[in-house]
Amino acid sequence: MPSSFLDSFVRYVERHELATHDDRILLTVSGGVDSMVLLDLFTRAGYRVGVAHCNFQLRGAESDEDELLVEEQARLRGAAFYNRRFDTRGEMERTGESMEMAARRLRYAWFDELSRAEGYTAVAIAHHADDSVETFFINLLRGTGLRGLTGISTQAGRIIRPLMFATRKEILEYAVANRIPFREDSSNRSTKYLRNKIRLGLIPRIREINPKFTALMRRNLARLDDAQRFIDRVIDRIRTEAVTHEGAIDTIHIERIDPSFPLGFVVYELLGSAYGFKGDVIDALCRALHHGATGRRFYARDHVATVDRGRIVVAPIAGDDPCEVEVPQGTLRSYCGNAVLYYEYRDIDTIEAFGVPEPIAQIDADKLRFPLVLRRWREGDWFVPFGMTGRKKVSDYLVDAKVSLPEKQRQFVLVSGDEIVWLVGRRIDDRYRLTAATENVLRITKEIV
Repeated sequence: MPSSFLDSFVRYVERHELATHDDRILLTVSGGVDSMVLLDLFTRAGYRVGVAHCNFQLRGAESDEDELLVEEQARLRGAAFYNRRFDTRGEMERTGESMEMAARRLRYAWFDELSRAEGYTAVAIAHHADDSVETFFINLLRGTGLRGLTGISTQAGRIIRPLMFATRKEILEYAVANRIPFREDSSNRSTKYLRNKIRLGLIPRIREINPKFTALMRRNLARLDDAQRFIDRVIDRIRTEAVTHEGAIDTIHIERIDPSFPLGFVVYELLGSAYGFKGDVIDALCRALHHGATGRRFYARDHVATVDRGRIVVAPIAGDDPCEVEVPQGTLRSYCGNAVLYYEYRDIDTIEAFGVPEPIAQIDADKLRFPLVLRRWREGDWFVPFGMTGRKKVSDYLVDAKVSLPEKQRQFVLVSGDEIVWLVGRRIDDRYRLTAATENVLRITKEIV
C-alpha cells in the first residue's frame, strides 16, 4: 500500500495541477495524522516545502507537545519550520467569535502573511475526502445554495488540498504502515462541535445502511461540482445579456432574463458571487421585486441593491448612504454596509454571564418593539449607556471614547421604536439590560469586518 498511496498522491497533484517541483509549498501541519502524512508525502515526492504550525494554546501541555513534534519532524526532513503562538482565548473575548471562527481567521491570515513574506507559491491544507463529505452535511443543515453542497474545493487561490483523493481510513493506514508519528487532538472526540456530531454520530449510522457511503458521496459531490460549474457558465452568459454597466453602477434588467428560467435562482447567482449578497437578503429582494416595491434597498457588505421599476440597480455603498434596514422578529442576520449582525433568541437559563465582549449585545427581548431598525447614527441620537442612569448623546459618547472620524462614519445603531437599543459594537442601552426579571434574551453578535 505505501508506494501505491504515494503514487496516487503524485498523480492527484499532477492531474489537478496543484503544484510543480518548481513551486515552494507551505505545508500547514498541526501534528495530527492527516497533516503529518501530508508532510511525509510531499517530502518523499521531492517537492520544495516549508512547514507552518499554529499553536492556539487551548489545550495546555498537549498544544506544546504538538508543536515540538511538528518542529522535530520538519527538521528531520530538512524543511524550514515556522511557528506562531496565538492568544486564541483573548481573541475570542475581544471579538465574541466562537473558538472555531477565531482560530480559522487567525491561521489563514498568518498563512497568507507568511507565504507572501517567504515566497511560497502554494499553501497546502490536509483536508481529505471525509472532510468534504462532512462539510456537505454541515452546509446542508445550516442552509446553503448548491455551491455549498459541493464539499471542499481542491484548490482556491493559492490554497491547495492534495489529500482530497484519500479517506481518513486510508490516511491512517498509510501512517501506521510507514511509522509516521502523529498526535491525537482530544477535542476531536468531543461532540460539542457540529462537525464532530456529524463525524461521530450521523455518518457512522449512514454507513450501517450503506458501507460504500463515502465512495458514493465522493461521486455525488463530483456531480454537484459539475452541475455548479455548468450553472456558472450559464450565469456568465445571462450576465452578459442582462446586466449593463455604467461606471461603478450595474443594472440587472429582469425583462432580459428568459422567463422560463427560475428567476429567484438566477438573481441569487447573479448577486451572490459577484457582489456578496447573502441568501436571505436575496430572498427578501425577490419578494420586493415580485410585489413591485420600487425604491426598496438591500445591503451586502460593500454593495447596495435597489429595486427600480422591475430592475435591480447595484452600486457600491456610498459614505453618506443612510444604510437603514428593518429587522423583523425572527430575523437570523441582517446586513447594512460593514455592519453584519447575527440574532439568536435564548432563554435566560442558557445565559452563563451577563457581561459579554463589545461585539455582542444581550438584550431583554420582551422589552423590544419589532421590527427593529438597523441604521447609521444621526446627530441628535441619544441613549442611556449601560451602567449609567442618565442619557447621553451618541456624538458625545463617541468623542469620549476617542473614536476616529472614519469609525464614526461607520457607526451603526439598533433601534426599537424610537429608542436606541445598542450602539452597535460598543454599548447597549441600560434600559434593555438583562435583569433578575428577564425571561427571554436576544443575543446579537456583530461580525468583525
